[in-house]
Amino acid sequence: MRIGELASRTAVSERSLRYYEEQGLLTADRTTGGHRTYPESAVDRVIRIQELFAAGLCSAKIEQLLPCLRDEDGGPGASATPWLTAELVAERARIDRSVNELLRARDVLDEVIASATGCQPAVSPAAIESD
Repeated sequence: MRIGELASRTAVSERSLRYYEEQGLLTADRTTGGHRTYPESAVDRVIRIQELFAAGLCSAKIEQLLPCLRDEDGGPGASATPWLTAELVAERARIDRSVNELLRARDVLDEVIASATGCQPAVSPAAIESD
């Protein structure tokens, strides 16, 4: 399939698909006229890449992880190793830290809003969970 069809089927821009190729995340064959062509499996690959970006991973990390994952369902691939698990656990810990930082920032903002309006701050779910 051509790049336009892949873009349409995955709701990813052609520009993004070219970027994925530049980063080594996606490969394309070329016609004699120089046009990119992708196999049917590229649809699953692009969906997997999008999921990993949505999880907060950078393209360099995604490039390392893709060989360890099956495109069709995201399960561990034949080359999955304990390294993959360690990398994913580390990424999850990073996300947890970011979430906690955002919760703290929200709590501070609630206090500022309360001070500015003279109202009591809203009780955050984080405060309830820590009790």
